[in-house]
Amino acid sequence: MTTVHRSAPAPIVLAGFVAAVAVVAAVGSLAATRSRSVYEGLNQPPWAPPGWLFGPVWTVLYLLIAVSGWLFWRAGGTRREFAWYAAGLVLNAAWTPLFFAAGAYTSALVEIVVLDLVIVGTALVFRRRSTAAAALQLPYLAWTLFATSLNAAIVVLN
Repeated sequence: MTTVHRSAPAPIVLAGFVAAVAVVAAVGSLAATRSRSVYEGLNQPPWAPPGWLFGPVWTVLYLLIAVSGWLFWRAGGTRREFAWYAAGLVLNAAWTPLFFAAGAYTSALVEIVVLDLVIVGTALVFRRRSTAAAALQLPYLAWTLFATSLNAAIVVLN
């Protein structure tokens, strides 16, 4: 397995992880310009959170995802192992355009189930080298599982 290049200073690499996650967040925000009105216009289960909650939650989660990747890098993660992390970022970026921009609620549900599995895989792979990196994936997994159940309810109710 090829290890990821480690000659760069740790703060610069951390900034790189933050930047990568910020790109994912930006893709989501660009695709979700009408997300609040779309979300409020859907039939939702009684336990659906208010729309304003998603921004603060995702801000915290994106920071945790970036730090998780950085900790795994510091622990000697390989390129092959980082494929799980990268796949999760790509899937994360894809969900918002599917759900909000395309209105493809069923496709978004299938996609987020795959994302859930990739987050589990990422946490398991990260745990081999850094329990802290793996632990920082768990709030992300918990929220994404909640979002999966919300997505499923929206598919049923709409």
